[in-house]
Amino acid sequence: MLAEPPGAARLPDPTTPLWRAAQVFRLLSYIYAGGFQLAVNHDFTRPRLGLALFAVLSVWTAACALAYLRGFGRRPAWVIAELVVAILLLLSTWAVASPEWVAANQSWPTTLWLTNATVSAAILWGPVGGVLVAVAVMACYAVEKGGVDYNVGHSAGVIIELAVGLAVGLAARTARRVQTELDRAARLTAAAEERERLARQMHDGVIQVLALVSRRGREIGGPAAELADLAAEQERALRRFMTTAPAESPATELDLCALLNRAAGDGVVLSMPGTEVLLPAEVARELSAAVRNALDNVVRHAGPDAKAYVLVEDLDTEVTVTVRDDGVGIPAGRLEQARAEGRMGVDKSIVGRLAALSGTATLHSDADGTEWELTVPREQPW
Repeated sequence: MLAEPPGAARLPDPTTPLWRAAQVFRLLSYIYAGGFQLAVNHDFTRPRLGLALFAVLSVWTAACALAYLRGFGRRPAWVIAELVVAILLLLSTWAVASPEWVAANQSWPTTLWLTNATVSAAILWGPVGGVLVAVAVMACYAVEKGGVDYNVGHSAGVIIELAVGLAVGLAARTARRVQTELDRAARLTAAAEERERLARQMHDGVIQVLALVSRRGREIGGPAAELADLAAEQERALRRFMTTAPAESPATELDLCALLNRAAGDGVVLSMPGTEVLLPAEVARELSAAVRNALDNVVRHAGPDAKAYVLVEDLDTEVTVTVRDDGVGIPAGRLEQARAEGRMGVDKSIVGRLAALSGTATLHSDADGTEWELTVPREQPW
C-alpha cells in the first residue's frame, strides 16, 4: 500500500457507524456469555479454569472494543487475531467440560459471542470475508461438537452465522461505495465552482483584453493584423474552456474525447466516438498532450491555410488517435537535420511521450500533408 504524502488529509472511515454498532453487539454478547458462564460454570470438570478463561475473554472483549472504537484495530492483523482467539476459546471447551456436557450444550464462550469475529471480518473485508470467517468459525464449532448438526430447526447457528457475515459485509461495502460517490460529487462540485470563479475573472479581464487587441489590431492593419488573429484565436479558446463542462470521470480515469475537445482550436476538425473513451488518467493526459503538440506543429509548419483532422478510434485493446493535415508536408531529411542540430521537439513531445506509455507514434509525410498515428494500449504494463 502506498504511503500517504505528508500533510495529506485522511478521509473519514465510512464504516465507522458499523464499527460502533458492532461494539454494542459485542457488549450484549458479552453480557449473555457472562450469564451463561455463571449458569454452567459449576457443571464444568475444571470450574476454576473456566473462570480463568472467562477472565481472558473479558480482557480480550474490552481490548477489541477499544481497538475498533479508536480505529487502530481496523486492520487485517487485528481481525485475524480476534478470529484466532475466538477459535482457541471455542476449542478450550474440551479442557473445562466433559464430553457429555460438550455434546449436550453449546460451547462455553457461546456462539453469540463468537459471532463478533464474523462481524469484524465482514466490516473490514466485505461479504466475501464475512462469509469465509463465518465458515471458519462454524467449522471449528463442528470440530468441537464432533460433527455437524444438519437439523437447522434444532440448531440454526450455521445459518445465523452465514447470514450475519453476508448482511454486515454487504452493508460495509455499500457504505464504502456511497462514501466514494459522495467524495466524487464533492470534488466535481468544487471543480465546477472553481471553474465558474475563473470564468468570471477571465471574462472581466483576459477575454476583454484579447477582444480589444483583436479589434484594434485589425483596425491598425499590417503586422498588427497577425497579432489580432492570434488574440482572436486565444479569445475563442478561452470561451470554449468557459463553456465546456469538466469531465465527470473518476480520478483514476479520464475521457480522452473531453480532453481533445478542449484542446481543439480553429482549423481543427474532430471526429470522435459518440461515447466516452476512458483511459487511465495519466495515459489520457499524456496522449492529449502529444496530440496538442502535433496540432501546434500544424499551425507553425503546415502553412497558413492548412487544416488539421483528428480521428479517435476506440478499439478493444488499444486507442488510436490520427492527426492529419493538408499542409505542405515535411521535407525529406528535415527531422534528421533537426536532431543533428539538437532540436528534439518531435522526439520528446510526441515520440517520447508515446514510448513512455508503451505505445507507438508513426509519422507519414508527403506533398499532400503530414499524418501522425498515435496508438496506446488500453492496459498499461506498469
